[in-house]
Amino acid sequence: MKKLNALYVSLAALVLAVVALVMNIVCCASGEKADVEAALMAKPEMVINAMQAYEVQQREEAMKKAEENIKANADELYNRAGDGILGNPEGKIVLVEFFDYSCGFCGKLYPALKEVIANNPDLKVVAKPMAFLSPASKYAAEASLAAAEQGKFAEVYSAIFETEGRLNEEKINAALTKVGVDMEKVKADMKSQKVQDTLRSVSELAGKIQVNGVPTLVLNNKVLQTLDAATIQRALDEAK
Repeated sequence: MKKLNALYVSLAALVLAVVALVMNIVCCASGEKADVEAALMAKPEMVINAMQAYEVQQREEAMKKAEENIKANADELYNRAGDGILGNPEGKIVLVEFFDYSCGFCGKLYPALKEVIANNPDLKVVAKPMAFLSPASKYAAEASLAAAEQGKFAEVYSAIFETEGRLNEEKINAALTKVGVDMEKVKADMKSQKVQDTLRSVSELAGKIQVNGVPTLVLNNKVLQTLDAATIQRALDEAK
């Protein structure tokens, strides 16, 4: 909170400085004397409007930069072998999800994503598990990617997100057993080069395209951050 307050104070100071500079330039050009304090007292909304405009500009620049980074890494984002796949593997519309199995908001997104997949038979979801929130995150990510070797990624993904309470190794194993995977093979494949390379790739890619939190969705080269099925559906309809 202190850092946030300090940021706003710094930003306000910057805005005031810019306002003063602009007024001085205008007044010098017209030969009149600038009275910044009087102008701000008369129209204090000048500062708020300037700050809001600055924030909008920053967001727009960040979105533009994100799109450029996504396009530069499109093949790794959409087509990397080894990623988990939900929905139709041959779907013409591709949605990417960066998530963490231990993330509460990712758990809230799960039913919305499940609904969207059910309503869009031409949708392919590339699921990219991250593993930074807890030790269980890494174990779950490894286990689900290993289960993909048995054609069970989607089933394990659902079983883990439908597990109640805080994740741990025992609950993850129970989810794997529930969907009928070969546990011995999963245990062996979890530490395979392929699975470890996939996890490393997801982490590196997230850095390249500036994924700053989970869940983060990418559709049509644009970042989409929502937990709402209707919002995702509207974005899909636009992409179509």
